[in-house]
Amino acid sequence: MKGKIGKELLIGFLIGIVANISGSYLYIFFFSKYDLETTLEIALEQDVLGNIIALGALLNLIVFFLFLKKNEYYKARGVIMATLIAAIIVLVSKFY
Repeated sequence: MKGKIGKELLIGFLIGIVANISGSYLYIFFFSKYDLETTLEIALEQDVLGNIIALGALLNLIVFFLFLKKNEYYKARGVIMATLIAAIIVLVSKFY
């Protein structure tokens, strides 16, 4: 039982990370006039990379509610863990 729960959490976590990266990419693709590399360089220079990561995390909401609707609660918890990691990264990027 414990192995299955851990596997479900890991799957949810990885899906949350992929959703966050995908959301960040989609934001850059639709709202930036530069390519991916240039946008990331500019974001690092202007200290707004955390904002891009936070906007990418919005895609996790969709994944989270999909897992809840399908009664896959441990995968939903994994998505929450990935979102918390993104929040910590944003917090660290804002203060350091």
